[in-house]
Amino acid sequence: MEPVSEGREGAQWKADGALVLLTVFWGLTFVVVKDALAFADPFTFLTLRFTLGAVVMSALAGRRMFTPGLVKKGLLLAVLLFLSFALQTVGLIDTTPSRAAFLTGLNVLFVPLMSAVVLKRLPRWTTTVGVVLAAVGLYALTRPSQLEASLDGGFRLGNWLSVGCAMTYAGHILLTERFAPGESVRGLVAVQLAGVAVLSALCLPFVERRLEPTPMLWGAVVVCGVLASALAIGVQTWGQARTTAVRAALIFALEPAFASAFSVAVGREVLGPQAWAGGALILMGVLFSELGPVVWDGWRARGRTPAA
Repeated sequence: MEPVSEGREGAQWKADGALVLLTVFWGLTFVVVKDALAFADPFTFLTLRFTLGAVVMSALAGRRMFTPGLVKKGLLLAVLLFLSFALQTVGLIDTTPSRAAFLTGLNVLFVPLMSAVVLKRLPRWTTTVGVVLAAVGLYALTRPSQLEASLDGGFRLGNWLSVGCAMTYAGHILLTERFAPGESVRGLVAVQLAGVAVLSALCLPFVERRLEPTPMLWGAVVVCGVLASALAIGVQTWGQARTTAVRAALIFALEPAFASAFSVAVGREVLGPQAWAGGALILMGVLFSELGPVVWDGWRARGRTPAA
């Protein structure tokens, strides 16, 4: 039994490492998406991005995307993923970017709560501490300035939509953990991307459309469609088949920290001491969740070892 346990632990560490690298990449693409939206409205960009991703992943998945039961699971994940993007996009109209970033990041709290209710599974105390540290860090990193707070005028509709985004993405993370094991990763991702592309296209008649076909826009569509959608969601699905939804949500809390660091590196913004402290708290939360159980179990094992 011991080798099996070690094998599972090793697979979980590899999955967590892959999710960390994925989060780094998502943080880097934040600037790419922001620049692309200067040339296309959000739903046009989402349609182009996810259509390209769906075409690429469908070609790789082939018939595996039509296996019994997989289409239903993929479409359910697609609805949650689309709602996350749509709620965040519409919510930004009526709230500040920093407040939306913090509220969206609350999925790090919603996932453990949903996991306890839906899966009847409580996280370890080390993971709980890590989640709290990450949530505090998110607030410090994305806390709006006094000017933004005064302009925001209280908890407006945009804020509620951002909270809805956090809840739907938390549901996506949770169901990905539940659906991914035993399914074709390529097939499940292909159905998801196709579903989001169709739902985004269905919104186009109801929004003000804008499209300026520039090299920067098409470059962003390729990067986000192939890498940040097809490849990235594929890695997420593979990783979540080997780790828990709570650990995945905690790792994804690193995204705003990586995005902020990259934005500073390219000269887009300057972070103050509070923001840097917030990023450090998020990192501490992830490290505590990952390394805490190893240290704690080792300490308990030594305490149970009879004296020589």
